[in-house]
Amino acid sequence: MTTQNTVKYGLSNVHVFPIINEDSESIEYGEPIRIPGAVTLEMEAQGETEKFYADNIAYFITSTNAGYAGTLEIATIPEEFEVKIMDNQKDKNGAIVEKADARPKTYAMAFEFDGDKHKVRHVFYKCSSTRPGISGHTNEETTTPQTDTLNIAAAPRLKDKVVRSKVKEGQEGYDTFYKAPYEIVAELPTEA
Repeated sequence: MTTQNTVKYGLSNVHVFPIINEDSESIEYGEPIRIPGAVTLEMEAQGETEKFYADNIAYFITSTNAGYAGTLEIATIPEEFEVKIMDNQKDKNGAIVEKADARPKTYAMAFEFDGDKHKVRHVFYKCSSTRPGISGHTNEETTTPQTDTLNIAAAPRLKDKVVRSKVKEGQEGYDTFYKAPYEIVAELPTEA
C-alpha cells in the first residue's frame, strides 16, 4: 500500500513572507501575509538543457535550474500585499496609491494542495511579482466574480541555492509551515 498521493487537487492556504534581508550567508523573512481566495497556481520550470556531443552521441547532458515562472490567480489582492510587497502607499484617507518609483519586495510563498492520502505543503523561497493588470466585466443575467492575477518568478535563494521544498502531513515542520518558511532539517547524503 502506497503512502504517497496518487492525485492532487484543491489549492489553498496561500501565504507570503516578505524577505527583510538576504545575503550569501543568511536570509531573514518577515511576518506572514495570508492571501485568501486562491483560484489557480501555474508555475513552469525555468532553465536550459545543454548537450555535448562526442563519439556520435550525446556524450554529456547538463541542465540548469533557473527556478520557476508563472501566475497565481486569486479572488482579490489583499491591501497588505499591495503595501508590504508591491510597495504601494496607503495615504491618510486609506487610499492605496501606486507610484512609478515603487520598489516591490521579494518574498517566500507557501501554499498547499489536497491529495487522496495527504495534504502537501509547498514553499518557494524567493519570489518576485510584477504589477498586476486591472480588468473587469459588466454583469449580465448572472454575476460572475472577477479575479486578480499575479505574475510570479521564483528564483534560488543566495545562501544555499534552494528554490522550493514540500512537506506532507506528519513530517517535521508541517504544523509550523505558515508561521515561517520551512527550513531544511538535514540534507540527504549524496551518493558517490
